[in-house]
Amino acid sequence: MSVRILALVGSLRAGSHNRQLAEAAVKHAPSGVAIELFEGLADVPYYNEDVDVEGSVPAAAARLREVAGQADAFLLFSPEYNGTMPAVLKNAIDWLSRPHGAGALTGKPVAVIGTAYGQFGGVWAQDEARKACGIAGGTVLEDVKLSIPGSVTRFAGTHPADDAEVVTSLTEVIRQVTERSVAAA
Repeated sequence: MSVRILALVGSLRAGSHNRQLAEAAVKHAPSGVAIELFEGLADVPYYNEDVDVEGSVPAAAARLREVAGQADAFLLFSPEYNGTMPAVLKNAIDWLSRPHGAGALTGKPVAVIGTAYGQFGGVWAQDEARKACGIAGGTVLEDVKLSIPGSVTRFAGTHPADDAEVVTSLTEVIRQVTERSVAAA
């Protein structure tokens, strides 16, 4: 059985360490697991119930929902901006929470991980993302965590895909998300 995991990255910056961490997840996904790094979060407009009407949902939001609807599980990568998750990630969660009770996140395993410059690796932001995903209907994997501190120095000359400790931890996260996804199916 093949498992499809959709990766959403909360940083839009091309050189983002969280994006690099997501790229590492794609690279190190085991056989039978496909991790798709969603491109286009910057194009998704802010959630507005006035435009979330069947037949007139903005194209970028409709595409996000379509791709998310095909996923078996989600892996969110969150940096920490001013002590919380980035707006682009919260916006994606908002779009995926609708329609209420039947959004693309509903009942699917969700893990939130990431890296940040600070000494705690973005745990506040990750906790906020877990909270939002749970309220949005996702099955948040509260025990699946990976917070990598000191991203600016740790990844200054090394891509996360080439950091053995990160790859080991990331592979374990993917294994747990995969197992929960298969159990939920």
